[in-house]
Amino acid sequence: MSQQACPSATHPALANEIRSHVPTACAAFWLNRSPQTLRAWACFENGPVRPIRVRGRLAWSVAAIKEVLNEK
Repeated sequence: MSQQACPSATHPALANEIRSHVPTACAAFWLNRSPQTLRAWACFENGPVRPIRVRGRLAWSVAAIKEVLNEK
């Protein structure tokens, strides 16, 4: 997984994403939530998507995001 965040002006289309997990900024963009909301989901473990932690950072599953958004 790349630690590089999604560019703020141009996010790749979710269907074109090739990484298995993405940083919080990308996941928040696709889920139309603020990054802080996703961090709260991770902290309280109560969101529709659960992240994994890689070296202290959150990584969000692209497959899980697609499932939440009903995109396959």
